[in-house]
Amino acid sequence: MEQPLVSIITPTFNSGIYIRETIISIQAQNYTNWELLITDDCSTDNTIEIIQQFTKSDKRIKLFKLEKNSGAGIARNTSIKHAIGTFIAFCDSDDQWLPEKLTTQISFMLKSNLMFTYSSYYTIDANGNRKGMVTAPSQLTYSILLRNNYVGCLTAIYNQEKLGKIYMSEIRKRQDWTLWLKIMDRLQHTSGIQEPLAIYRIRPNSVSSKKISLLQITYNLYHKELNMGVIKSTFYLFIYLFFLVKKKIS
Repeated sequence: MEQPLVSIITPTFNSGIYIRETIISIQAQNYTNWELLITDDCSTDNTIEIIQQFTKSDKRIKLFKLEKNSGAGIARNTSIKHAIGTFIAFCDSDDQWLPEKLTTQISFMLKSNLMFTYSSYYTIDANGNRKGMVTAPSQLTYSILLRNNYVGCLTAIYNQEKLGKIYMSEIRKRQDWTLWLKIMDRLQHTSGIQEPLAIYRIRPNSVSSKKISLLQITYNLYHKELNMGVIKSTFYLFIYLFFLVKKKIS
């Protein structure tokens, strides 16, 4: 079976410590028809130099640079603008893919006629030590996705050929969740792969580690990005908290 082209979207900012592992994990895919579109958000470390080492030897890897620091959403959108693949996939610059990721997921999408999918993934700490696994829901609807972001960005793939290019919000945080909501608002239902296909790195200064800030960000997503009123936004924030606590004690 001919492999459709997959455009992989990767934003970078001072990712010199991890970006090499990320790129190598993509090059190790047993699915070979891909392009890696990296957009750098004004890094001040050696990120650019490391990426350029790969672009010289692998023409599938392309580097774009923003003129000012603008956030991951805009960096991803820059890569999406240049993407020519049938499928759009996402992998951040400190995460990794398992070798069978694209083969498994693209086959699943084609056989099941799905336009948006995701998978479970492993977690590691900043030093690469295995921490656990996040299990993806086997089924997902728009209403379920409103409760929480059940889609790991490093696992998401959508069919650009059928859905068209769908861009992320330009907000600094939670822009991936808003994109999944845009997609699911159109599809209403999809399925995921419960087999882990990627590796997510938990860093001490990550957004997910700042709990109070995350609540404000989540409220703003409901209120500003989804245009919900104050009461409805507050209601969904409590729903979000309920399922977050339920997940932790289960």
